[in-house]
Amino acid sequence: MKKIMVGMLVVMSSYSTCIAQSLINSELKNLLNQSLLYFPKVKEVQQSVQLAEDKVALAELNKYPDITLDASYAYVQPKIEVPFGDKTFQFAPVHNISGSLNGTYTLFDFGRLQSSIQKAKLELQTSKHIAEELKHTLFFQISQLYYQIIYTKKAIEIQNQVLQLLTENKLVVETQLKNGNAIQLDLLTIQSKIDNELNRKIDLENNHQKLLNLLKYATGVTNITEGQLSIALKKYTLDEALQMALIHNPSLAITKDKVNVSKAEVAIIKLIERPSVGLKASVGSRNGYLPEIQDPRFNYNAGIGFSVPLFNGGKTKQQIKIQERSLALNETGVIAQQHDVEKDIQAALIDINSNESRIKNAATQIDQAALAQKLSVSKLKNGTVTPIEITSTNADYQRALLNQLQYQYQLCNAQLELIKLMGIELLD
Repeated sequence: MKKIMVGMLVVMSSYSTCIAQSLINSELKNLLNQSLLYFPKVKEVQQSVQLAEDKVALAELNKYPDITLDASYAYVQPKIEVPFGDKTFQFAPVHNISGSLNGTYTLFDFGRLQSSIQKAKLELQTSKHIAEELKHTLFFQISQLYYQIIYTKKAIEIQNQVLQLLTENKLVVETQLKNGNAIQLDLLTIQSKIDNELNRKIDLENNHQKLLNLLKYATGVTNITEGQLSIALKKYTLDEALQMALIHNPSLAITKDKVNVSKAEVAIIKLIERPSVGLKASVGSRNGYLPEIQDPRFNYNAGIGFSVPLFNGGKTKQQIKIQERSLALNETGVIAQQHDVEKDIQAALIDINSNESRIKNAATQIDQAALAQKLSVSKLKNGTVTPIEITSTNADYQRALLNQLQYQYQLCNAQLELIKLMGIELLD
């Protein structure tokens, strides 16, 4: 059964990788790769992973004995001596010299070391998932920014089309004004509309430049060349999306990691009450041995120690209680996180479906508005339509184009949100 589950995970991971190869265009892929090298926060979390790896190595080094080389000198007064007849016997030297090589080794710790190593490895896994979450979030934000730039770029192109049409209409009105078929108000009406659209274009250009500045901040890139508001994301049902999220979503993985770390901490604290058995040995030279107390002599010792905790005022039980409450809190956090992800996935799927329908409807509106605009331009040249009518048809056409563009942008955002929630990799 375990092999089957592992196989399923491998298949799902491979499937996610295949999806990433066709989700986005090459320009966005290059931007995401560039952000990994350029954005400073990425290096910070990479260093945190390295720190966690060092902690695992430190925990594993505790399995080796501790060996120290010690040397000391002490001058002692008064002399430790006793008179005996006409002689005096000295029992300790005035100049105490000692040098030794000491070693200690924990023979049995009843699982303490192994539990500490396991906890360090779980914390390393958490650090890796945090790094993955940052990369995932960074990719999501850059992708949002990328499609927002495309949106403003296309909105500016629509403005240019409208301004071109209005300028052409203005020339027609100027000709009619010279021929006496129009009045000054007609020309002012057209010019007012042109000025309004120019101001809107300026706003879009300013926003576009600000977005490019943000792109440079995150990736170092100052411009984009491709311009399609599309993501090749296949249709997902709610159950499929939830299964993908449970396997690949890094935020969910972090909450599960917290549960595992809490379990390891509970296990470690419970082991405090277990006894420990250790070895200790020393070899060296020192003076102070009778009868020639001044002469250094070779010495050695070895032994075994046994320690059993008996009473600490109930601190261990209280620590266990605190950690078990922390474990229960983290387990509740996993359930709450999964509940939030399910809610957000449902919202993203609804947004995807609604925007796809809006895009289809907007296509019909664009065709109708374009035809109405052509007819109004023809009528304007024949002098059978007022400038107010022509500006109205221009506005309808512009609104239809912008609506479709807005729906395409909203669809990209909804798809990106679903990709983020499901934990799909944007880069293979």
